[in-house]
Formats: sequence, structure tokens, C-alpha cells
Amino acid sequence: MSKSAAVILAAGQGSRMRSKLAKVLHPLAGLEMVNHAVRSVRLAGFDEIIVVIGYQGEKVQAVLEGVKVAEQREQLGTGHAVDQCRDLLRDFDGPVLVTYGDTPLFRSETFQQLLSYHQEQQAAATIVTAHFADPTGYGRILRDDNNEVLGVVEHKDAAPEQRLIKEINTGTYMFHGQLLFHYLTQITPQNAQAEYYLPDVLPLMIADGHRVAGYVLEDAAESMGVNDRIQLAQAEAILRDRICRHWQEQGVTIVDPPSTWIEWDCEIGRDTVIYPGCLIQKGTKIGEDCVIGPNCRLSGAEVKSGTTLEHVVVVDRSVGKADGILPFSFLSK
Repeated sequence: MSKSAAVILAAGQGSRMRSKLAKVLHPLAGLEMVNHAVRSVRLAGFDEIIVVIGYQGEKVQAVLEGVKVAEQREQLGTGHAVDQCRDLLRDFDGPVLVTYGDTPLFRSETFQQLLSYHQEQQAAATIVTAHFADPTGYGRILRDDNNEVLGVVEHKDAAPEQRLIKEINTGTYMFHGQLLFHYLTQITPQNAQAEYYLPDVLPLMIADGHRVAGYVLEDAAESMGVNDRIQLAQAEAILRDRICRHWQEQGVTIVDPPSTWIEWDCEIGRDTVIYPGCLIQKGTKIGEDCVIGPNCRLSGAEVKSGTTLEHVVVVDRSVGKADGILPFSFLSK
């Protein structure tokens, strides 16, 4: 099987966040937004990962590990952003995933399934699509009478009848690598935004007899992009629910998941009970048979098996049953 590569677009500023911080650096569940995309791609088994940086590029690069970086100095559209990876993928002949640093909810399993589907379809490109009740603002998927994909039309450029289409382009694709960079040289900025749209390679591929497939998400929420603080909170809620479900499946009792916040990269032992109002932050390790909460915050803490904590804050230190921690204690290194 040929090697696979992933390109994560993370060059934008994100002005709707109204923040001094680049959008992809905003944290979700203890992890920068861009690193959620990197994590999912890595867990999906892609051999090479490239992140395209731009706004606050040095800060973005500083939080990345184990990836290559390409720089987009001018914001000239998604097609232009992907083209900045041309030299890094010059001799690459496998499938190339293109996704975004501000779509942090894609699961690694979805990327694995997308790769398999793309290869089964023998497609030059596969678009990840979703059905939205309100598709306003999204590019629409155009299909023919045989349900074959014809291309994508951006919302700003869509005719009134095209805006009625509910199937949208999530902005994530799988391409045949060499074909992708061949057709990127042929697109032009003839659109409302005067930008090089990545989807414009699709009709060119189809016109030359190449197949473009559409992979429809089972869970449209995975494609959610984060553009403002409201969507940031919505994405956090989805991730919080996923993480709680994961630990419940591992034998942890979480009395009230909606009021329990557990970040990535924690460890929790079996038969531990977590009561409402707890925040368990990155790096925390909790043993078995513990009782945590209500209203505890643990950050980089080690809680030994059999320990009970109520109304306690523990930061960067180890605590155990023998310590006799009293309620309303603040313990730090």
C-alpha cells in the first residue's frame, strides 16, 4: 500500500474570534485547536503530516511536534495554501488528505474510513460531505442525475436554486497527490473573493475524465468549523461529552457528565467515582477506587488509588489517602 500524507491548513487569523491569538491556538479540552487535527491525523496512521502556517506562524509552529511546516505568506485562498506544500510533496505519489486546523472534531476513525473509501473508489479526489438543515455559508455539492459529483459551488457564487442544496462541502478532501498539484497550476481567482479555491480543481479533473467521489459523514457534527467564541464553546461541549464517554467505557463512574470537564492526556483508574463540578486537567493521573468531588480541580496532579477528595484544588503534586486532605484545601508543588 502506498504511503499517505496529510495537509492541515492553519494559516488564517480568525478575525471573528476577536482575539489577539491566532484562531488555531485557542485551546479545547486542554489542547490547541490545531493539535486536535494533528492528533486525529496521526492516530489515523498518515505517514507524513504538513501544517500550513501563516498568521502568527512562529507561535503556531512552537506548539507543533513531529510535523513538517509550510508557510503561506499571503492569504490567497485554500488552493494557494495547499500549493505551498508542493516542494515538500514533490516526489510523493500517494493519497493526500487536506483538512483544516479549525475543524477539531474529526475523529481518527473517520480519516481512516475516508482513506479506504477513496482508494476503493479509485478516485482522483474524494470530497468529505455532510447534510446540513441550514447550509448557509457553505459550498454546495453539485451532483448529476446518477449521483456522481460534478463539483462544488461556493455560497457567495451559488445561484438561488443551488443554495437550496443541503449537501455541503466540509472543506476536507482526499486527493491523488500528483494529480492535485498538477491541477493546482490551472485554477484561477475568478470568483467573488478573488482567491484560488481548492474546490476549483474538481471540475478540471472531471473534464479530463478523472473520477471525483463524495464521502458522506455519518455524523455531520464532526465537520464543524470553529469561527467564533460561540462555536468554540459548542466544540468544547462535544469534546467533553466524548471524553466522558471514553472514561465511562473504561469503568469510571461519572455522576453528571455535563458538569464534569476532563481534558486530553489524563489517566483515570477503574471504579473511580467523579462527582459533579470537577475539572480534571491535562497531565492528571488518578488511580483506582478514588472518589473525586464534588467541585475539585486537578491539574497535573497524581492521585493515588483509594483517595477521596472533596472541594479540593491540587496542582502539580501527588496526594494519597494517607495525606488526609481536608475539604477546601489548595495544594500545589
